[in-house]
Amino acid sequence: MTLSITKPQGSAPLRQGLTKAEAEARLAAEGYNELPRARRRTPFRIVLEVLREPMLALLIAGGVVYLLLGSLEEALVLLAFACLSVGITVVQEARTERVLEALRDLTSPRALVIRGGERLRIAGREVARGDLIVLAEGDRVPADAVLVEATGLSADESLLTGEAVPVRKKVGKPDPDTRPGGEDLPVVFSGSLIVGGSAIAEVTATGTVSEIGKIGASLAQLETETPHLQRQMRSLVIWFAALGGAVSVAVVVLYGLLRGGWLEGVLAGIAVGMSMLPEEFPMVLAVFMAMGAWRISKVRVLTRRASAIETLGAASVLCTDKTGTLTENRMTIAELRLADGTPATIAETALPEAFRELSAAGVMASAPEPFDPMEKAFHALATADLRAGETLPGAGRRLVRTYGLSPDLLAMSQVWATDGAGWQIAAKGAPEAIADLCALDTAARATVTVQVNDMAQAGLRVLGVADAAFSGAGLPDSQRAFAFRFLGLVGLADPLRTSVPEAVALCRSAGIRVIMITGDYPATAQAIAAEAGLQGGRVIAGAELQAMPDADLATAVQDVSIFARIMPEQKLRIVNALKASGAVVAMTGDGVNDAPSLKAADIGVAMGGRGTDVAREAASIVLLDDDFGSIVTTVRLGRRIYDNLRKAMSFILAVHVPIAGLALMPLLFGMPILFGPMHIAFLEMVIDPVCSLVFEAETEEKGVMDRPPRPPAEPLLSVPTILWSLVQGAMVLAATATIFALAPGYGLEADQVRGLTFASLVFGIVALIFVDRSLSFSVITAIRRPNRALAVVLPIVAVLLAVTLFWQPARDLFGFAALDPVFLAVPPLAGLAVLLVLEALKPIWRRTVRVSAKSQ
Repeated sequence: MTLSITKPQGSAPLRQGLTKAEAEARLAAEGYNELPRARRRTPFRIVLEVLREPMLALLIAGGVVYLLLGSLEEALVLLAFACLSVGITVVQEARTERVLEALRDLTSPRALVIRGGERLRIAGREVARGDLIVLAEGDRVPADAVLVEATGLSADESLLTGEAVPVRKKVGKPDPDTRPGGEDLPVVFSGSLIVGGSAIAEVTATGTVSEIGKIGASLAQLETETPHLQRQMRSLVIWFAALGGAVSVAVVVLYGLLRGGWLEGVLAGIAVGMSMLPEEFPMVLAVFMAMGAWRISKVRVLTRRASAIETLGAASVLCTDKTGTLTENRMTIAELRLADGTPATIAETALPEAFRELSAAGVMASAPEPFDPMEKAFHALATADLRAGETLPGAGRRLVRTYGLSPDLLAMSQVWATDGAGWQIAAKGAPEAIADLCALDTAARATVTVQVNDMAQAGLRVLGVADAAFSGAGLPDSQRAFAFRFLGLVGLADPLRTSVPEAVALCRSAGIRVIMITGDYPATAQAIAAEAGLQGGRVIAGAELQAMPDADLATAVQDVSIFARIMPEQKLRIVNALKASGAVVAMTGDGVNDAPSLKAADIGVAMGGRGTDVAREAASIVLLDDDFGSIVTTVRLGRRIYDNLRKAMSFILAVHVPIAGLALMPLLFGMPILFGPMHIAFLEMVIDPVCSLVFEAETEEKGVMDRPPRPPAEPLLSVPTILWSLVQGAMVLAATATIFALAPGYGLEADQVRGLTFASLVFGIVALIFVDRSLSFSVITAIRRPNRALAVVLPIVAVLLAVTLFWQPARDLFGFAALDPVFLAVPPLAGLAVLLVLEALKPIWRRTVRVSAKSQ
C-alpha cells in the first residue's frame, strides 16, 4: 500500500509514494514533540488495548458463568482478578511507554543555537521561534528558518518535495508564500538536510506550523511496522491460543456429554484455556525491549530500533573509526615541520619565529569559531603563542569563501579579504593532497613522504599546510586554481582512550573481531592499532581497496584489521564484504557519507557527540559519548538482555505445562475438577510479575563475554530451550500430580487435596524461578546473586499463599480446607525436590547442548 499525502493549507502535494511504515519512520526519525501525539500510547489507549486481550476475556467469561451458577463470591473475586490484571498490565505498559518517551526525547535531532552570544547544543524540540541556529554539512534542520548568513549552502529537501537533487540557498528577503523545492531561496525548512556549506538562520516556525509539521498532521494515525521478534512472539501466542481454544472446546463438550453439567463444563473449558494461553509472551517482550533500551541508555547509549537489542548478542565484527572513538578526540598540536624538514616540538616556550607563519596559516585554514577538535587545536596553539599587541591570524579580516573537502581532493581552503586588492588563501589537508595543490616535484614529494612517515610512526595525525595570494577579478570555482606555497607539516596528537585496550581484549575473548577503519595515514593507524591491542600487521589503504575486486576484498577482510586512508563511501564496500563472508557487522560512523554503511550494517552505530543527524537517523544505536568502550558495554548488555529474555520465555513455557496438565488431568481420569478459572487467575498474578520483573532484573551470566556470538538465525525459543522447558514443566507436573493422586489415600478430603496440590504447584513455580535464573550457576550461587525484584516478589507470593491457606474466607472462595501441620510440610518439600532434581540435571543438559551446538 502506498500513501500520497497532500499538505494542508493549499501547499503542493508530495511527489513521492511512501508506504505507511516508510512515511511514519521518516517523520518519527525527526522526533519533534510538537508534532501530533495521537500515535503515542496514552493510559486510555493502553486500557483499550488491554481490554482486547484474550486472558481478560476468559476472566470476565468465567465471572459471568459463576454468576449464572449463583456463586456471587467467586464471580466477584474473578472479576476482581480481571481488574487487577488490567491494573498490572496498564502500570507495566505505562512504565514502558514512559521509558520509550524518554528515549524519544534523547534521540531527537540536535541543534546548535546562538543564545546570549554563546553557541549551545540543544535538542531540536527545544528550538524556539527567534532562535539563531548554526547549520553545517550533515545537519538536519530543526525548524523553518530565514537565512542570516550563508556560505555555499545547499540542502536536500526530498523529505518535503520528493526531489532528490539538492537545492542552493542564499541570503535574501523571503516571500511569505515560499515553499520547499526552489533554487536560491533564503529559507531552510524543518526536516531538510544540509548537504553542503554552512549558515546561520533565524527560526520562524516550529512544530505543526512548520512545513514538516503540516505533513505530520496527516500522518498521525499511521501504524509502525512490527519488529521481527514481536511478529515471532505473536505467531507463537496465536498458535498456543488456537491449540488452547480447540482443547477448551473439547473439554466443554466432553464434560457436558459425560457429566451432564454444561455450565460447569464451560468453567472447566475456561480454566483449561487460561492454563494453555501464555499471554505473558508479548507483554514480557515489550517490557524487556523497552527496559533493555533504558538500561543501555544508562551507559549513554541510545537504542533507536528495538531489533538492535536482539542483534547485539550476535555481533561478530565491530568496525570502528579511530578519531574520537578509539581516541579521546582531544587534539593537540605536538610537532611542526617546515617545508625543508626542520622540526619543532611544541613546548611551553614560545614558538620559534620560523614556525609562526605555518601556525598562522593553519588558523586561517580553520573556521573562525571552530567546532572541530583539529581546528580548535590550531586556535589553541596560536592563542598560546600570542605576543604583546597581537591578535589571532585572520582577526579583522573577512572570510569570503570556503572550498570544502571532496572525494578527489582531501584538502580544504579558506579565502580571506585583504586590506588591499585581492585575497589571501590558506589551505590544510592530507599531506599528499596539499602536495598536489602546491604542484611539488618528485623530489619534494619524496621528502614530504619521509617526513610524514616519521611523524605518523609516532602516532601523530599529520596535516599539510599551504598558503596562496590571489588578485584575479573573481574567485575560481576550484581551489586547484590557486598557486599554493607549501609551508610544512603539522602533527596532531590524539591520546588513546584509557578504556580501549581492555575493551579490545574483551571483544577478543567474546569472539568479536575489531576492525579499525580510519582516514588517517597508514603509519598513524598502525601505531594507534598497536597501542589499542588490535591484531594484524597488514594495512589496506584506500587506493589499494579502490583497485581491489570484490572477491579479493571478501578474502582480505577475513584477516585484515586495519584500513587506512579510507573514504566514507568505501566503508560500504567493507561492510558488504564482511556480511558476504557471514559476519554480523556493527559499524560506527559520524558523517553524511557514512549513512549508507551504517544502514547496510547489521548494527549501525552513530556518534552522538560529533555525528551528524543524518548518521544518527541511519543508525540503530547512538553513542552519546563517542566512546569505543561504550560499544563493548552495549554488546555485554545486549547479551544479558537476550539471555534474560530467553530465561523468561523458558520459565513461562515451563510453568504452563503443570498448570495445563493439572487442569486436564481430572477430566482425562474421571477425577473431581481440581482448578477453576479463579485458581488459574491467581497463578497468572504470580507468573506475570515474576517473568517481567524478576528475570529482567537478573545480572549477567558468568562468562557472558567469554563465549562466541550466538548464530544470528538462532530463534529465541530454540529446540533445546523448548525441550528444557518441557522437562522442567514435566518435573513440576509429576510432583504435583503425584500429590494429587496419593493425597486421598491419606484420608484427605477433596477440598484439602485441592489446597495441598495448589500450594505444591506454587512452590514448584518458585523452584522454577531459581532453576531458570541461570544455566551456568548452581542453585547456591543463584540464591546468593542479588536480585531486588526477586526479594520483593517472593515475600508477596508467600503472603498471598498463606492467606489462601489459613484465612477462612479466602479458603472458602478458593475451595480449600484446613490442613494438618504434617501436610503443610509437603508443598515446600515438593518444591525442594523439584529444585534438587532439576539442578542435578543441569550439568547433563549443558553438556548435551554443547555437544549439539558443536555438531551443527
